[in-house]
Amino acid sequence: MSEATRSPLPRRRQLLVLAICCMSLLIVSLDNTALNVALPSLRRELGASVSGLQWTIDSYTLVIASLLMLSGSTADRLGRRKVFTTGLVVFALGSLLCSLAPNLETLIAFRALQAVGGSMLNPVAMSIITNTFTEPAARARAIGVWGGVVGVSMAAGPLVGGALVESVGWRAIFWVNLPVAVTALILTLRYVPESRAPRPRRPDPVGQLLVAAFLGSLTYAIIETDPLFAGISAAALIGLLLYEPRRREPLIDLRFFHSAPFSGATVIAVCAFAALGGFLFLNTLYLQGVRGLSPLHAGLFTLPMAGMTLVFAPLSGRLTGARGPRLPLLLAGTAMSAGALLFAAFGAETRNPLLFTGYVVFGIGFGLVNAPITDTAVAGMPRAQAGVAAAVASTSRQVGTTLGVAVVGAVLAAGAGGGRSLDGFEAAARPGYWVVTACGLAVLGMGALTTGKWGRGTAERTARRLAEEEPQPPARTARAGKA
Repeated sequence: MSEATRSPLPRRRQLLVLAICCMSLLIVSLDNTALNVALPSLRRELGASVSGLQWTIDSYTLVIASLLMLSGSTADRLGRRKVFTTGLVVFALGSLLCSLAPNLETLIAFRALQAVGGSMLNPVAMSIITNTFTEPAARARAIGVWGGVVGVSMAAGPLVGGALVESVGWRAIFWVNLPVAVTALILTLRYVPESRAPRPRRPDPVGQLLVAAFLGSLTYAIIETDPLFAGISAAALIGLLLYEPRRREPLIDLRFFHSAPFSGATVIAVCAFAALGGFLFLNTLYLQGVRGLSPLHAGLFTLPMAGMTLVFAPLSGRLTGARGPRLPLLLAGTAMSAGALLFAAFGAETRNPLLFTGYVVFGIGFGLVNAPITDTAVAGMPRAQAGVAAAVASTSRQVGTTLGVAVVGAVLAAGAGGGRSLDGFEAAARPGYWVVTACGLAVLGMGALTTGKWGRGTAERTARRLAEEEPQPPARTARAGKA
């Protein structure tokens, strides 16, 4: 059933659909934050190097980033409930296989399969929510609840992961996904109505292959320091820039980047999530590998950061709605760079008071950054293009996490003599913290540059151009109208 013909659901049914969609976001987000706590256990049990641990995280985020837009457009065309349920099945299967992986190589492969399912959940669930809550105020509240789940997953992930790793082992992290996915699947089949877009975008297989080739080869080049793959990545990017403008309905509409706020939101999302990915990667290895903390104890150590994210994420949404994205972005960039600077310049990890101060300040910054990213990405976009713009912002978040782990891990491995040992970790990690600090400063700079009067002007001009060039749906015939 298309949005044009679907009747609004009863209020109770709408809330149930929201809860089902939030369950999918929770397991996709919780899986990565919980697994971070298990990295030292994987290093010991599977003999993983730093680059192996990087691939354990990045095989997941890389595949999700590559497939997010494809999954969203496929759901619009084939049916959102159909793609959503397929994603739950694939994610559960991937989780089961991850829990049975005999070595690091198969774990990385099964993480990629798990991510294929994950890519079908988040963007499709957002489409389901958007088309279930048809009244604007109710839709805004539902999206606010949806965004709050990210904070919950970040707060709960280290604790859940630490408790499971310490009591059962790292494989239990993947077992948790199974009952949640099965429950969500049963409820989806029973309560979520099928829906399709009235005019879904055409598939773009060439664009999809170029995006995957660009992101995959770039990540491999950084982690493995391979110049050949750096060249492949550059060639794929050039091909994407040349091919996409020729398509009537491209996978990535490059015209969006004529809007300074949209371009800024893309860069900010990459930098903010690169900072988070790198920061968590370094701190997890330090707390367990150098300090010798248990997984649960390490999870408790990072609770101040997660707690601040949980508190400031909804406050950021309200601040963005009342004042616009500029102020929360400036505050977010300042706090993230200041928190990372305590580690880069003052060795915060060696003294608990400074360590917790850094966690609190960084958590405040990350909590503030999410809401204005989405707001800035869709600011001024025609309504028909808002979903595609938000999908690019979501993809940028995953790309940021992938690159953050890749770059910071590569810097750490270079300083630690290849990464098999964590001897001299503090000195080797210092350049990584400077990378995280630079990402925070980039959030601050891009927020200041792209959200002012000049930026709003470019967004308005881009929106007008897109609205004028957007193809119109065919006129309905009299017979179709009667039908």
